[in-house]
Amino acid sequence: MTDARTRWDKIYSDAAAELPPPCYVLQHYQYLLPKQGTALEIASGRGANALLLAESGLHTTAIDISQTANELLSAAAVARGLSINIITAPVEEALNDNHGSYDVIVVSRFLDRQLLKQLPQWLKPGGLLFYQTFVKEKAVENAGPSNPDFLLNANELLDLANKLRVRVFIDLGCVGDTSTGMRNESCLIAQKIS
Repeated sequence: MTDARTRWDKIYSDAAAELPPPCYVLQHYQYLLPKQGTALEIASGRGANALLLAESGLHTTAIDISQTANELLSAAAVARGLSINIITAPVEEALNDNHGSYDVIVVSRFLDRQLLKQLPQWLKPGGLLFYQTFVKEKAVENAGPSNPDFLLNANELLDLANKLRVRVFIDLGCVGDTSTGMRNESCLIAQKIS
């Protein structure tokens, strides 16, 4: 854990001062968010998604292993007058017994296949999962990680959705004009029906 935390602390220490925007799937489908409830961002990094969730009126928790990233998120939340519960820990430690706790879960540019299988159990009935991360079939070769362990296979997010109702799925791959559209990443919004 210490090696991973040190590596990510350095990445966030070296990052540009400007906060990146929220992920595509959350930005473009923000209107699907409930008016109230609880939200969780997993592997939140600098927390652009967590900030958007809190600004939308949701009681938001953000989990990331990097203390540096969480300090940056805390400062951004304070500057915007928002309250976000920020947890510095590996995701699997932070989420051990939170079954059925969240109305919204957001995961962006993070892939842990063991965690992926468990996400539905942390949603409340009616809860929404917003998931977006890099794929193996890239239109731009150096987009995202190079390690295939951290890249989705074609339609892999749909395997997750077999316990959820798919509301939105995007995986454009390299079809058509690859200079336009959502490329290099796959997106899913799915809902827990019961």
